Amino acid sequence: GRLEAVTQQMGYHPQYLDSFLKTQHYLMHMDGPLPFDCRHYIAIMAAARHQCRYLVNLHVLQFLRAGGDPQWLRGLEFIPPKLRNLNEINKILAHRPWLITKEHIEKLLKISEWSWSLAELVHAVVLLAHCHALASFVFGCGCEQDEGLGGRGPLKPLSLGNQCFCEATAGNSYSQELLRINRKRSLDSCMELDSLRERMQRIHVETEGRDEMRLLQQDREEGEGQGSRAEHCSDLFAGLSPLADTDGEVTGATNLACYMQDPDFGYQDFARRDEDQTQVFRVQDYSWEDHGFSLVNRLYSDIGHLLDEKFRMVDGLQSSAMAKRQGCEPSVFKRGIWNYIHCMFGIRYDDYDYAEVNQLLERMLKVYIKTVTCYPEKTNSEMFDRFWKQFKHSEKVHVNLLILEARMQAELLYALQAITQYMI
Repeated sequence: GRLEAVTQQMGYHPQYLDSFLKTQHYLMHMDGPLPFDCRHYIAIMAAARHQCRYLVNLHVLQFLRAGGDPQWLRGLEFIPPKLRNLNEINKILAHRPWLITKEHIEKLLKISEWSWSLAELVHAVVLLAHCHALASFVFGCGCEQDEGLGGRGPLKPLSLGNQCFCEATAGNSYSQELLRINRKRSLDSCMELDSLRERMQRIHVETEGRDEMRLLQQDREEGEGQGSRAEHCSDLFAGLSPLADTDGEVTGATNLACYMQDPDFGYQDFARRDEDQTQVFRVQDYSWEDHGFSLVNRLYSDIGHLLDEKFRMVDGLQSSAMAKRQGCEPSVFKRGIWNYIHCMFGIRYDDYDYAEVNQLLERMLKVYIKTVTCYPEKTNSEMFDRFWKQFKHSEKVHVNLLILEARMQAELLYALQAITQYMI
């Protein structure tokens, strides 16, 4: 009878949870281009890129329930070439989506008997982006530590009697139960947010802004002398224990290796001073609203509407009371987080002053957001409790929902643009 950890966290925002569960259920269990067992195996591949045992365990169970071949669970060498060929795009989308090109798309669509159809590929891309982003949420909210799902333990399927969260779509009754439980929860006491109010007020008198590449450069400079920010994020959160098993090994580093190739491939800063500047992705040239939505909806019926509802739902959440209580617009704070995440993936909004990010987000919060977004497997289990103590629990969950949706949209924009270029 206990609630599953992801739905417990998302249950602080029942309207969003409804939208999420509808999308999850549609992707995994409703009619679509891909066979059901393949859908769950693709989810396993995606979750493995971030060493997310929590999601791997859930989808191993669902893969077997869908009649999947248990031999496939031995690793990529035991799956059909068609699925294995998806590994490259999985790797790129998970860590450096700006590298995806129409040549990657063409390769998948033109490999003799192992070729993908456009509809199948769109379904697969949405699944990959969905699971990559969900892994960020899982680590960001500490769900990976849930012992009930063997989050940090060895890979082991749950009993068939247990319910997977993607099946928890019992409509209003389920949401009402979550709402009832969450209303009874005692939320964290909230400190006064004078510093945030002052930062938001300063935005309105700020006349000179840095562009987004300078913002990224500043992030890199803050980490110089300590090595990679990912490697030393524990130093920034002094006193926090690393995400490690009792034997000292990083969780999942060995057990999930069979589901991925090139495990050392990871996130790198989009703009590096020692390299030629990568082409910036300009939203006015290719946006979700004007381009991505129609393409994905045409090739995979109705998924565009579900994704669009989810993007709009997280944007409309009013739980960021830290701004509202001070008479400020919550949308300013949310847009700062959203655009900072897109900035890390090289996506530029020409109508946005990126100085707002530095005004709104304290350094520790920026470190948290960047870690959860770009290398969630390095997220410390205690970071969720420690970042910005003046946040209510529900507001911290809201931040993680913004990370989930902004990251997913960023991956989709790059993948769908490449598909569009291939079609043209």
